[in-house]
Amino acid sequence: MGQPSTQASNAVMYTTYALFLVFGCYVAWKLRHQSKGEYLSANRTQTAFPLALNFIASALGSGILFSYPQLATIAGVQGVVVYAIASAAPLMIFAYLGPVIRKKCPEGFVLSEWTRQRYGIAAAIYLSALTLITMFLYMVAELSALGQVVNALTGLNGLPVIIVQCFVTTIYTSLGGFKISFITDNIQGALVVLLIIIATISIGVETKIDRSLVASSGLLDASLLGWQLLYILPVAILTNDFFLSNFWIRTFASKTDRDLWIGVSLAAVVTLIIITLVGATGLLATWTGVFDPNNPDQDGSVAFFYLIEQLPAWTIGFVLVMVVSLSTAAFDSFQSAMVSTFSNDFCRNKFNIWFIRAAVVLIIFPVVVIAIKAPSILQIYLISDLVSASTIPVLVLGLSNWFYWWRGFEVIVGGLGGLFTVFIFGTIYYGNAFDGANLLLLENGIYGNNWSAFGAFVAAPVGGLIWGFGACGLRLAVLWIYAKVRGYRFDALDRPVVMGGHSDEEPSDRLVVDNRGKFF
Repeated sequence: MGQPSTQASNAVMYTTYALFLVFGCYVAWKLRHQSKGEYLSANRTQTAFPLALNFIASALGSGILFSYPQLATIAGVQGVVVYAIASAAPLMIFAYLGPVIRKKCPEGFVLSEWTRQRYGIAAAIYLSALTLITMFLYMVAELSALGQVVNALTGLNGLPVIIVQCFVTTIYTSLGGFKISFITDNIQGALVVLLIIIATISIGVETKIDRSLVASSGLLDASLLGWQLLYILPVAILTNDFFLSNFWIRTFASKTDRDLWIGVSLAAVVTLIIITLVGATGLLATWTGVFDPNNPDQDGSVAFFYLIEQLPAWTIGFVLVMVVSLSTAAFDSFQSAMVSTFSNDFCRNKFNIWFIRAAVVLIIFPVVVIAIKAPSILQIYLISDLVSASTIPVLVLGLSNWFYWWRGFEVIVGGLGGLFTVFIFGTIYYGNAFDGANLLLLENGIYGNNWSAFGAFVAAPVGGLIWGFGACGLRLAVLWIYAKVRGYRFDALDRPVVMGGHSDEEPSDRLVVDNRGKFF
C-alpha cells in the first residue's frame, strides 16, 4: 500500500514520455513533406473511430482527478451525475453544428473562420482573442494540474515532469503540426480507456466501504447546490467548448458527417463513463473513511488521492501512466490548436511553415512560467465560463438564416453587455457595486450556498441577448435615419444575395453578403 519508490515513479513517468517522444518524432518524420495547410488542419480526412479517440483525449486532462471527486464530496451522487452529463453531453454540439458550419464555410477549420465570413473582421478578431486566451488558460491549468497530481501520487516535485512534458510535446508538435497531435491522441486516448478499466477493477477489488458512513454522509441526498449545478454546469461547459479550437479542428477533420456523428457520439458516451468513474472516487473516499468532509485539514480536491493511497503501489504506477497520457494528449492538442488558430485568424496562413513551428516553441515559455506561479486557476476558468456564456448565445444566432439581419456589432455589444449585466445583478444582489464587480471574478466559486453564481450564469446569456437585440435596434435606427437624411432606400433588412438571385423562401446556406454590412 502507498506510494511507489522515487526510482519506480521516475522510471514509469519518464519511460512513458520517452515512448511518446520516439513515436511522435517517427510520425513527424513520415509527415515531413506535408504542406502548410496539412500542418495546420486535416479537413475531411478522418473516420469515426479515430475521431472518437481524439475527442476523448481532448475532452479529458489530468485536472479531472481534482475537480470531479471534489464535487462528489460536496454535492454527492447528484453532483457526480450532473457534472458528468454536463461535461460529456456538450460534445454532441460539434456533431450537430459541425455539418452546418462546414456547409456554410467549407474552407475553414476553426469557428472564427466562419465568424469572419458571417460577421466580418472585427467580430472574428474578438472571438479569436477570447479563443486564444481560453486555450492559453487551459494549457496553464493542465500543467498546473499535472504538477499537483505528480506530487500527490509520488511525493516528488512536479516541476521536472512539467518541463519534460513541455519538451516532449513541443518537439513532436512543432515538427508534425495538427496531424501528429491527431495521431498521438489516438494512441493516448486508447491507452487512457485501457488504464481506466484497470484502475476501476483495482479500486473495486481493494476498496472496503464502511456502510455506516454511506447514510450519515448525506451524499445520497439531493441538495440546493446540486439543483443549481443542473443549470450552471451545462451553460458554462457548453458555451466554453465553443472557444476550444482543438474540438473544431477535429470536427472539420471528419471525412463525412456520418463519421462525425458516430465519432462524437462514441466519445460522449465513453467520456461520460470515465468522468462518472473518476467522480465516484470522491464518494468512495468519503464512504471508506479516508476522507472526512468535517476535517478542516483535509481538502476535497484531493479526495481521489486519499483513496488511491490505500491501493497497492502497482496500481499507482498504472495511474501515473494514465495521468501522463491524459495530460500529454490534452496539452499537445491545445498547442497545435493555438498555433493553427493564430495563424489562420491573425496571419491568414501567410507565414512560412518554419515560423509557425517556431511559434509552437515560443508559446510554451509563458505557459510554464504562469503555471508555476499560479498553481490554481479555477477562478480564471470560471471567468472564462462567464465570458463564453455572454458571447456564444449572441454569436450562434447567425447560424440561422432567419437571422440574416444580425451583425457583428450585435455580437460584440451583446458579449460585453452580458458581462455588464452580471455586474448589475451582483450589485443588486449584494447591495453594493464593489461586491457586484467581484461577482465577475466569481471569487467564491460556484459551490457556495447562495444564489450568486446561479444568478451570474443566468445574467450572462440573458443579458447578452438583451444587449444584442438592443444594439440591433440602435443600429437599424441609425441606418434608417441615415437613409432618410441622405435620400437613400433603407436596405438594412434586405435579404442577402443568394447564388442565382434572390429568394423569398428560407435563404440558402451559402450566401454572398457584401463585406460592408457584416459589422454595421
